[in-house]
Amino acid sequence: MANDSLRRLIAELKTFLAAQGEDEFISPAAPLRAAGAVSKGEPTGKPLPKMPEGETLTVEFPKAVSPQSAFKNPASQLTEPPLPAPVVAAPEPARVIPSEEPQMNISQKTAALAELAETIKACTRCPLGATRLNAVPGEGNVNADVMFVGEGPGFDEDRQGRPFVGRAGQLLDKMIVAMGLTREQVFIANIAKCHPMTDPLHPEKHGNDRAPNAEEIACCRKYIEKQISIICPKYVIALGGVAAKALIADAKSLGALRGKFYDLHLDSVTLPRPVKILATFHPAALLRNPGWKKDAWTDLQMVMDELGLKGARK
Repeated sequence: MANDSLRRLIAELKTFLAAQGEDEFISPAAPLRAAGAVSKGEPTGKPLPKMPEGETLTVEFPKAVSPQSAFKNPASQLTEPPLPAPVVAAPEPARVIPSEEPQMNISQKTAALAELAETIKACTRCPLGATRLNAVPGEGNVNADVMFVGEGPGFDEDRQGRPFVGRAGQLLDKMIVAMGLTREQVFIANIAKCHPMTDPLHPEKHGNDRAPNAEEIACCRKYIEKQISIICPKYVIALGGVAAKALIADAKSLGALRGKFYDLHLDSVTLPRPVKILATFHPAALLRNPGWKKDAWTDLQMVMDELGLKGARK
């Protein structure tokens, strides 16, 4: 009788253990379930048969099955789920170091400046485009070593569509000749490409000139910067405080800027090679204050010395 009970107990325990997975033995509820029910379908709380005294119970536990290997069991009819893709940190974006643009030849410069001039003539980005008679893109040698930049066209320039052709332009021509150059050897332009007027309703009036304001300069800035980048002169001479402060970073007054070369840095384009800029008086200011001509001549001599020009020294 005792042997029958022992065999039945061993059989029931084997059945119970075969039905369990590894997870059941490591959960806190496993001991309670093992003590309470030896097989499915039996009521919880039924006591196990007592083992006769002096008998030894030997039970072979089934090998633990890992959760991953359980998926490979053909009897389970399950397939192993794919492992999650490894997380790879996104590469840092490559640093782009701006390089110098290739320089154009004379034919390319001529074509590029002509195309830009047509764009300027059709421009109406600011109110000056509605009151001008003619836009004034600029003119001169497309391969010039020296470029003069003023603030904006005046009465005569508005009528002819050419820069510096009035009284101030005549004085600029003399300044260029004194340097040992001709007007045809340099390029002349303005920051603003249309005539800023104090009374735009009466463009026929003389003495109707004013300096361009910040909005007008901002609208025209890309044009003068593109011209400088195409021509790529060795030196830009800014004529007057408006032009100087528009082109020289952190510029203050004209008096604080004069007598020194600066590296030219443009906002909208990259220069093919380094360009120096020098600030001096506007010819119109020299007409009003002839005593400043000596200082302006000193400024121009700085460029002459750099280029090895043998102008008329006074």
